[in-house]
Amino acid sequence: MISFDSPVSDIKGIGAGREKYLKKLNITTAGDIVNHYPRDYEDRTRTTPIAELLPDEVSVIIASAKEEPKNSHFSGMTVTKVRVYDDSGSISVVWYNQPYAKNNIKAGVMYAFIGKMTLSRNNRREIQAPEVEKLGEDGTWQGRIVPIYPLCAGLSQKVFRKTVETVLGEVENEITDFLPFGIRRKYMLSGRKFALKNIHMPENEQCCALARTRLVFEELFILQTSLLRLKADNTGDKKGIRMKNSSMKPFFDILPFSFTDAQNRVFREIAGDMTSGKIMNRLVQGDVGSGKTAVAMAASYIAVKNGYQAVMMAPTEVLAAQHFDSFTELFKPLGINIILLTGGLKAKGKREALEKISSGEADIIVGTHAVIQDKVEFKNIGLVITDEQHRFGVRQRKTLSEKGNNPHVLVMTATPIPRTLALILYGDLDISIIDSLPPGRQKIDTFAVNTGYRQRIYNFIEKEIAKGRQAYIICAMVEENEKVEAESVLEYAQGLKETILEKRNIAVIHGKMKSDEKDSILKAFSAGDIDILVSTTVIEVGINVPNATVMAIENAERFGLAQLHQLRGRVGRGSDKSYCILISDNKSEITRKRLKTMTSTTDGFKISETDLKLRGPGEFFGTRQHGLPSLKIANLYRDMDILKYAQSAAADLMSEDPNLENEDNFDLKIELDKLTLTDNIGI
Repeated sequence: MISFDSPVSDIKGIGAGREKYLKKLNITTAGDIVNHYPRDYEDRTRTTPIAELLPDEVSVIIASAKEEPKNSHFSGMTVTKVRVYDDSGSISVVWYNQPYAKNNIKAGVMYAFIGKMTLSRNNRREIQAPEVEKLGEDGTWQGRIVPIYPLCAGLSQKVFRKTVETVLGEVENEITDFLPFGIRRKYMLSGRKFALKNIHMPENEQCCALARTRLVFEELFILQTSLLRLKADNTGDKKGIRMKNSSMKPFFDILPFSFTDAQNRVFREIAGDMTSGKIMNRLVQGDVGSGKTAVAMAASYIAVKNGYQAVMMAPTEVLAAQHFDSFTELFKPLGINIILLTGGLKAKGKREALEKISSGEADIIVGTHAVIQDKVEFKNIGLVITDEQHRFGVRQRKTLSEKGNNPHVLVMTATPIPRTLALILYGDLDISIIDSLPPGRQKIDTFAVNTGYRQRIYNFIEKEIAKGRQAYIICAMVEENEKVEAESVLEYAQGLKETILEKRNIAVIHGKMKSDEKDSILKAFSAGDIDILVSTTVIEVGINVPNATVMAIENAERFGLAQLHQLRGRVGRGSDKSYCILISDNKSEITRKRLKTMTSTTDGFKISETDLKLRGPGEFFGTRQHGLPSLKIANLYRDMDILKYAQSAAADLMSEDPNLENEDNFDLKIELDKLTLTDNIGI
């Protein structure tokens, strides 16, 4: 007997090979099987006469063969072929390299054949590799709605469906309904057992829709409740540091530019928090180049003028060093002392930095994860800033906050999310949005081309380098394998040596490198010692090279739109005209729409809206909410109405029973307590 926690190896029919493929899908337990939801369905309740089959459309035909299938050999392949008939006509059915298929069909017996009709080279109709099922004992077809799962190569839909059916049968009595009865009744939701059965094996379309609504609501309700608990934990009855309204004139006098209206609005919201007596937990969203760092500097100035230290944590040493340089340049004339603390500092430098931090000599500390290590002791921390929030976990942010006595927390992200979704997804934070760019920033010209333009692209890059500029070339991951990724990037860079770029200084960076090796290359690129950086998406954030003017992205269709936007944001950071070239041979309609979006707008918020429409949230914009439940079935664009209901239900519940002490909420509390926050990435 298996349970939700049983390893997949305990499931009948799963050996070492299938276990390996399942692991690629992050499926390691029986519970993971049950929670791996279909991405689509095929309606096999309707049958189609052979004469009425349409090309490339999955259909069900009921037919029989007059002769049994035969195997033949052609160009090293085994071809299994048979002609089947119904009252309207006949069609060839073909399997390639599946010699055993001939054993599945007996002459004169009626079968259901499920597959797509295609036209062969000589324009004859045929069905390739259909599923074959026997009819019922009474000779009728008991068609059903069949799930289509997101799978990897090596796993067939038929085998996975059978596995799901087996597991559901085994764990059925273990399924508990942790949604409180009052919520199920108010929002007319089905029971969990019904929902799980009908999402995988729908009785009909209506049951399938009811099941999906229940599971989407459940997923979003759990997310919302988790965030509200986190927010309560962050604030609760704790009092924040009440800062005094300090004169900002010295800061704005020395700032080399004026704040935009959007920056002024966001700064007023931050200053209001910091002087309110409550703990600030605020997210600042802003597109690439919108001026988030300047706003963080202004907040740091308030903290320092009130006698407190401010600390900024960045995801990479390169970005930390860049922030350190910017803060030092601005604040040094004001007598404010800035310290850099990263893992790459030598022992003496680290020791001196720690002493200055603990003594209070350091007013503002800029660093990487090094700032949350046990050895770091702040004298009087009043403001915590994390840059590029999706690279840090909720736990990491909390660890940094716990270094002081309820300091204010400011979180910054350049991942643009529509405001309505941001209010929901960042439920534990108040939200500010810098929704305009400073004047004078040049538009990045973006082009979408196929691989036939590659030589012209290289010629263009050579011309830019000849002007003293630099370039990025981004290679997409072929699969979830860092070794393969590294090899493909190295191979690509080697190929550049055989082009017009052969004499240029080309460097490679990829995920398999050690951190110090990556940082060394990024520093060399920042210093202008490297002409072309061939990279995977490791440079998506954390590098600011104003001299880089060209970004070429190979296989652009493999990236999410917001990820493409983030990558594009690595150029256009200086005064020179910059360009982004998206390279793709993919001719699908979705790819065409996505690339057209990139070439027609540089507005990150519009891009994120389109990304949601075309791609769904999945791994939201290439990032994932770790430590809180990830979205497996909900689509944040399509399911906005359900999301609002779930948010309302979560708010009502936490208002009535914040500690989930009522008996009706006991199972829900157990479910939520399983989601203990981990040291991983947050949304």
